[in-house]
Amino acid sequence: MPESSLFGGTERASFEVPLAERMRPASLGEYAGQRHILGRGKALRVLLEGGKVPSCILYGPPGVGKTTLVRLMAKTTGRELLEINAVSAKVETLRDLLDEAAASKAATGRSAIAFVDEIYHFNKKQQNVLLPSVEAGGLILVGTTTENPWFEINKTLLSRMVVYTLEPLKTEDICALLERALSDEERGLGRLGVSADKKLLEHIAALAGGDARQALTRLEASVSAAAMGGGSVLTEEIIAQSTGRAIQRYDRDSNDHYAVISALIKSVRGSDPDAALYWLARMLEAGDDLRFITRRLCILASEDVGLADPMALVVAQNAAAAVDRVGMPEASIILGEAVIYLAAAPKSNSAYLAIAAAQKNVREGNIMEVPSHLRNDGEGYVYPHDSPAHWTPQAYLPEVRRFYFPGKLGAEARMEERFKRLWKRFSTEDEAEKKS
Repeated sequence: MPESSLFGGTERASFEVPLAERMRPASLGEYAGQRHILGRGKALRVLLEGGKVPSCILYGPPGVGKTTLVRLMAKTTGRELLEINAVSAKVETLRDLLDEAAASKAATGRSAIAFVDEIYHFNKKQQNVLLPSVEAGGLILVGTTTENPWFEINKTLLSRMVVYTLEPLKTEDICALLERALSDEERGLGRLGVSADKKLLEHIAALAGGDARQALTRLEASVSAAAMGGGSVLTEEIIAQSTGRAIQRYDRDSNDHYAVISALIKSVRGSDPDAALYWLARMLEAGDDLRFITRRLCILASEDVGLADPMALVVAQNAAAAVDRVGMPEASIILGEAVIYLAAAPKSNSAYLAIAAAQKNVREGNIMEVPSHLRNDGEGYVYPHDSPAHWTPQAYLPEVRRFYFPGKLGAEARMEERFKRLWKRFSTEDEAEKKS
């Protein structure tokens, strides 16, 4: 069915505005998610309903309602909303904005809200113009950002603002938005007469990865395609053809990048191959740096598997070399094998603790002289291979020190038995010595 037969004149013009924009909540009651700050009785909700807006930063991923919340802050409290471009606003522009804010306060008795999207772009000159007015109450500064404010925002600005963290929307919250958009005949898609069961809406929500804007965009594309094709029921096939693969909240430089690699390492350390494979798949599907992944697996092989299975490092290193040679997509098979091996291996962090203890000892000033028989001239040194056992008792430190405490699993248990036969200090495990 051609688009002109679905919408005509004014109707068609209104539907040129994206569904996500048309369906923006008009009140706090329509706002989805973020119950930890906006639920009944929660601090921010209480402040807004009491007419107060704190200077604040709304931090969270795209599509979770940051801009919508700023607009609702202004609407709920009856304040004027003044928008600032953090990148391009000049000092003169900001002074004009302060004049607007002063006029607004004189007319309404309420301070206007200055809204700065991606506020981490705000430079020191821009801050210096606005901060005196913010501190005096002539202006309320509200910023939004997808970047971690504690890392990216100037500390001078951060110290004057409250940070509210917004979370990806839950599936049930997004489904409620989709149901409303599907049935709403004024702002939504109700006039198209296309229905969808709850499972399909949950599928769209899952594809959107907690992003309400993305979910509504996918719904609009799918429903429009169904209607134009003469259908009245949305199907999974139409969704797949109209919207493509799932979105990932993931970027090589973002917090998610470090959160996912942390989850991968901890899953392998915890010997859970399925969880480890899932987090590995997240990194691979996001196009993460293969060398970054293999470097972390090599570190893990020594730090967390260690001497309980000395082959773990060999496997990790060989996987790194093979991945470098093969590349994607086949590199995923190699990495999958390596991750499963590391997850299955017995675990020990004794080597990690041992070298850390030795370094700590040196840093604290315990600098021992090299014994004379170990020096280059070797006078008094006994060559171990001259003994049938290829070992002979002699001192390798001026004083007895204990840094390595073997684990009890895998190959390391056998190593401990050998050390006990060779060195008296391994025959008992003095906990006080272990902690020193």
